Amino acid sequence: MYLLLVFLSIIGSCLAGLFGRYLGSWGSAIITTSCLFLSFLLSLFVFYEVAFSGCFVYIKLTTWISSEVLNIDWGFMFDSLTASMCVVVTFISFLVHLYSTEYMSHDPHISRFMSYLSLFTFFMLILVTADNFVQMFVGWEGVGLCSYLLINFWFTRIQANKAAIKAMLINRIGDFSLLMGIFLIFVNYKSIDYASVAVLTPFFKDKVINFLNLDVNLLTAIGVFLFLGAVGKSAQLGLHTWLPDAMEGPTPVSALIHAATMVTAGVFLIVRSSFLYEFIPNVLEIITIVGALTAFFASTTGLLQNDLKRVIAYSTCSQLGYMVFACGLSNYSVGFFHLSNHAFFKALLFLGAGSVIHAVADEQDMRKMGGLKSLLPFTYAMMTIGSLALIGFPFLTGFYSKDLILEVAYGKYSLPGYFSYFLGTVGAFFTAFYSTRLAYLTFLSKPNGYKKVISYAADSGLNICIALASLSIPSMLVGYYTKDMIVGVGTPFFGSAIYVNAVNMNLFDAEFIPTFYKTLPVKLSLLGVLSAYFLYSFRSDLLFKLKTSFVGKKIYNFLNRKWYFDKIYNEYLAQFFFKFGYSTSYKFVDRGIFEILGPTGLSSVALKIGSSLHKMQTGFIYHYTFLILMGVTFLLGFREAFVQFSLFNDRIVFILVFVSAFFILYEPTPKEKSIK
Repeated sequence: MYLLLVFLSIIGSCLAGLFGRYLGSWGSAIITTSCLFLSFLLSLFVFYEVAFSGCFVYIKLTTWISSEVLNIDWGFMFDSLTASMCVVVTFISFLVHLYSTEYMSHDPHISRFMSYLSLFTFFMLILVTADNFVQMFVGWEGVGLCSYLLINFWFTRIQANKAAIKAMLINRIGDFSLLMGIFLIFVNYKSIDYASVAVLTPFFKDKVINFLNLDVNLLTAIGVFLFLGAVGKSAQLGLHTWLPDAMEGPTPVSALIHAATMVTAGVFLIVRSSFLYEFIPNVLEIITIVGALTAFFASTTGLLQNDLKRVIAYSTCSQLGYMVFACGLSNYSVGFFHLSNHAFFKALLFLGAGSVIHAVADEQDMRKMGGLKSLLPFTYAMMTIGSLALIGFPFLTGFYSKDLILEVAYGKYSLPGYFSYFLGTVGAFFTAFYSTRLAYLTFLSKPNGYKKVISYAADSGLNICIALASLSIPSMLVGYYTKDMIVGVGTPFFGSAIYVNAVNMNLFDAEFIPTFYKTLPVKLSLLGVLSAYFLYSFRSDLLFKLKTSFVGKKIYNFLNRKWYFDKIYNEYLAQFFFKFGYSTSYKFVDRGIFEILGPTGLSSVALKIGSSLHKMQTGFIYHYTFLILMGVTFLLGFREAFVQFSLFNDRIVFILVFVSAFFILYEPTPKEKSIK
């Protein structure tokens, strides 16, 4: 049952990918969707047996690498953390497959698309069920590959090509850092499976290693590298620029990869490595600061984006920041709770956005929509539920996790805790503002699109509506029904899956923070909803005046251009590497030094020597006799010199060869020729 949960998706992927031309579009869609539905049912059984009953399962499938120094097995570890991730991944993957059967029905390559989706699900399951870092890295790279293939699915579009390459390159930075962390673990621990590393970590907390000629703490170096890997995959500040551009892929791809599953792999890595991070509090502070800055940055950037999917993408980036800084505050269970909750309502938002785009002839600019409330009533209701869950509206799913993150941040009573609480609370206001702006411009405002497009807009078909309705239920209820089980005070849900140092436990303290700070995020969220609705409904002239003022124009450009991150990367870093690669690396080193000392230089010397020797062929016999005499004399003299100076023979040979080559290759200047 456990292995079938993991391998059903790859079976469906292979059938759709290899035999899609025989199965047809509907055959491929039915097989892959059915395999994911079975995987979801199996994940529920696994969740009951592992998480509810407390029966952790470990399966050793076969030996992968066996050598004197490195032994790696294909092993699968099912604890409560893995079982929870399996439920989330398979449930959302199944609904995305079901959604895609209608959304992509017009595409002639739906078999390939469904194969890629199932392949992604397989690699994601490999990532979360692995029992060692190397097997986890296989899944890590696999989802990166599938991300490239799915973003670039419509490969005839140049923007899809650019977005896929950008996602691949930026993720390579994080992947390289993750590899460095795994190498450091193997070199020092002599093992890479989670259990061995967890047991040995306390013995290495004071070990210092020399890295790049610097003495650094071993656990600090490992923690930083693993975190940089998570930064690339989970789109944290600095390596976040690929996530909004990845919206060039089909909408089901955005829902599956860039909202619910792949981007959460970095958060999952931090949670899974809690046994390491609890011994390096300085790295935890860095994680907290980076996560808080990401949450604030993405929430401000989403305020002024006009692409429907791009707004939701920045909201994903912001919510990932909340998860990361919760982990940085040693509240891994709270971060994971928000991860699982966020997956449902963010997938609902993306799939709802896809339904809107489908209805308005693939238009994604919100400024060309409006008036869709009465034309798409079901989609409007679903997106309203998703938006309210996102902003943390009381008693919906997001309320129980996002507000808890801010409570534990304040309850930390430390500078990083206050810093993350302040930025997270301000970010909650901005999140509510741009979510209401999205709903207003898309559904509530007067129609702004083309008449022939708006007049034919209608709700999507049965499959899309079933997927949206299935996601709306957990978006409303799962937070309430699972909060005591996952993050309740004293709950044994995670058991040994997550380790928290007793010094860092503050979930109980968060219950007793002042009421003002506990309710402030909710008040600001409601204020953001009301202010956005009021400004866009009744005082749009005030917004226009603010935008066209001198200061407002600067702020608008700064936020609309995403804090100029892309501009800095393109004009400074990318141009620098292009110029360095061409002028220095290519022209000076490759075509310069290597060519002169390599084949080109040797071939030119050989040609010159051959040409000089050719000139010695005069055709006169007395010249040849003279040369034979000179040669015999030279050889006898050389032999005698070699005997006399045998201790210095190497230097003499070098000098003689050098002098001979000089006289052979020497060409007199025109002035010397004129003197002669």
